[in-house]
Amino acid sequence: MNSHQFFDQFLNFQRIERGLSKNSLAAYTRDLERFSSYLIRENIEVLGFDETHAENFIVYLHAEKLALSTSNRILSTLRSFYAYLERDHGAYNPMKDVLSRKIPLRLPKALTISQVTQLIEASVLSDDIVSLRNKAILELLYSSGARVSEVVGLNLTDVVEIKSEDSAIRTLKLRGKGGKERVVPMGSYSVKALDDYLVRVRPSLVAKNSKGKSEALFLNQRGSRISRQSAWQLVVDAAKRVGLDEGISPHVFRHSFATHLLDGGADIRVVQELLGHASVTTTQIYTLITIDKIRESYAMAHPRAVK
Repeated sequence: MNSHQFFDQFLNFQRIERGLSKNSLAAYTRDLERFSSYLIRENIEVLGFDETHAENFIVYLHAEKLALSTSNRILSTLRSFYAYLERDHGAYNPMKDVLSRKIPLRLPKALTISQVTQLIEASVLSDDIVSLRNKAILELLYSSGARVSEVVGLNLTDVVEIKSEDSAIRTLKLRGKGGKERVVPMGSYSVKALDDYLVRVRPSLVAKNSKGKSEALFLNQRGSRISRQSAWQLVVDAAKRVGLDEGISPHVFRHSFATHLLDGGADIRVVQELLGHASVTTTQIYTLITIDKIRESYAMAHPRAVK
């Protein structure tokens, strides 16, 4: 069996047995393709890869000047790959003792409420009614704390109104990592923006679809589901219009959502549930941001805070 057959078997195992998402499988595939290119260049067989080769491969990754997170992901893929070969094919596992390098803690970037408002308003162009769709997407990103892949993956049926005795709440059913579903409420601004899009824009977009219909909530100019890349680009374009183009991505809305909730006094367990984090430990990184703000305010305001 050659290298590519082993790779294909491993990817099928991840897809069928573990049920990994398309994005995760795509990342595994890219990592294995890079590894395969290295093996070909060094004339090494998959089953002949040993600890010395592993050390040399780490040196190669460093020489490629990859981000530490990227190198660690590639090594994680290889650990999974060789663990699979060991378990299913009795192969030697050279990756058992190969550890990932520790990544320095970096606090997620969060915008101010004013900056978020500017970004959202900048997504609307006076001469382009389709830009109302862009505003709805940005409002949902900030209102729900959803990942961009979760927002573009929404269907019409995922927007549900839940009625209680005295009110009605619009909610979104989001599908997160590992196919896990969660329901989050929508704020009044996102409800208004979404209704504007559904009434004034979506009908004309769906008419461009060859089938004349689509289950997707957000559509592109051809009437098909808008892509993750397109949603990413509209955020970047809006950021450039207000001079916030450095390091701005759809994920900044998720960071801002969590930070602003915690700043406003929300319980961390509630924020964990809204973000879809499996562990509260992941959510706790956002508390570091609020603690920094408290420390800064204390240092500026208390007469005995500093010498």
